[in-house]
Amino acid sequence: MSDDRPRVQEVRQSEDRFLASDVFGSGQRALPRRNGRGTVREAARDVPIYHSCDVAVVGGGPAGTAAALAAARAGADVVLLERYNHLGGLSTGGLVIWIDRMTDWSGRRVIRGFAEEVLDRLPPEGVAGPAPEDWGSREPAKVKHWGLRTSAHHGTVTWAPTIDPERLKLLSQEMLLEAGVRLVFHGWAATPIVEDGAVKGVVFEGKGGRQALMAKVVVDCTGDGDVFARAGADYETDIEEGDVHHSMNTAFVLGGVDMAAWLAFRGGQPEQFAEFARLGRERLGFFQTPYVSWRNDIALFLGPRQSGLSALDVDDMTEVEIRSHRFMGLHCDYFRTHAPGFAHAFMLQSAPQLGVRHTRRLAGVGRVLRSQWEEGVPLADEIGVSPSVSLKYPVVSVPYGALVPRRLDGLLAAGRHVSCDANSHGFLREIPQCWLTGQAAGAGAALAVGAGVAPRAVDVKALQAELRRQGVFLQEQADPAMHAREAENAA
Repeated sequence: MSDDRPRVQEVRQSEDRFLASDVFGSGQRALPRRNGRGTVREAARDVPIYHSCDVAVVGGGPAGTAAALAAARAGADVVLLERYNHLGGLSTGGLVIWIDRMTDWSGRRVIRGFAEEVLDRLPPEGVAGPAPEDWGSREPAKVKHWGLRTSAHHGTVTWAPTIDPERLKLLSQEMLLEAGVRLVFHGWAATPIVEDGAVKGVVFEGKGGRQALMAKVVVDCTGDGDVFARAGADYETDIEEGDVHHSMNTAFVLGGVDMAAWLAFRGGQPEQFAEFARLGRERLGFFQTPYVSWRNDIALFLGPRQSGLSALDVDDMTEVEIRSHRFMGLHCDYFRTHAPGFAHAFMLQSAPQLGVRHTRRLAGVGRVLRSQWEEGVPLADEIGVSPSVSLKYPVVSVPYGALVPRRLDGLLAAGRHVSCDANSHGFLREIPQCWLTGQAAGAGAALAVGAGVAPRAVDVKALQAELRRQGVFLQEQADPAMHAREAENAA
């Protein structure tokens, strides 16, 4: 197992990301240094069993919600344990309400299944984005329009909508209850229960004290690999300090705005906008412009994104929260004074969940690798398909092995901590990809329980059939040698 100390490299500050050292010098942290020394010994005790089930999903974010629903629909008795009072994780409580791309560069919807169902079931006023007929369009006017609304990338209109977080919380909850999932809110998983190299459940903390949740298979959807790391699974933590994909932030929204007026300014007056941004950086020392939301009168800010701090360190996490709330007030005041459309802006809400991009990644029996991006070959154990990062690459095949620990049994992992290299993590951590891996993990866990086998021994063909039944898009398998010949001929 690697330790949790990141490997770092220096990069320059940008609008979206800055290093702690760029703004805060030595001794300028809001928190004083802690003075803890030594250890205390906890007394041994018996922990009451709260519940026993087939599949326990730990974490109710995008991956956990999809996993719980998929497992229940595949016939398992499911419990979902969530430390907050809602489902959706960063897509709701983190205010990451801009859902990243789910179409390939031709406009084909490749992240489907749970992702398609949950977005299609949102009420019309709860989701905003381009119509299906515009997905894949490269018409300049449409690209410009949707580019200002985070739905056009690399000159192509994509399906990347913004959503109402409260509507998504409610819908996610109701979908799971309809499927018979037992929800446990306000419960924080503390430690896994491991016997003979297999996870048998988790001990969680709540207002009633410590209790045990027993399960035949546990799905770790904590986002940080809390369960598999504490159970002894191998994992990786390599990051680049200045990489935006490895930073933290607390998102916030301002109300009382006129985003149409703001977008007209940003898109139609480039010189004035450049001066506005320059003045903002000069006066605030850090600066970020807003994203659209699902409503014209609400502006979304996803930063500033702070690097060089660890989401596994409680003091670093507290520091980010303190700074981010200050950022919110300063940005609100500056925009209200200087930005078109913000004359009546007010601080509406800061996210109750910290925006974390990277902590640990599972060391799985399979991985998604940067070297695979160009291949475009459906893997034999494909459980989903991700859009590629640019037009030069085909779609990316995501393997079941990326969810399976190398050595630990009784557990699958889904969400931003799946097995991959640091480059591939940049898109596998996004909300649609978390829906994708969560649905596969839930279905895999249910099939493992039904067959009485370890998750690593699940029949992949049966899993793929179940995922297709649940609406997941999978590529047709082909002979790898044929793909190699085609690539050679193309070269």
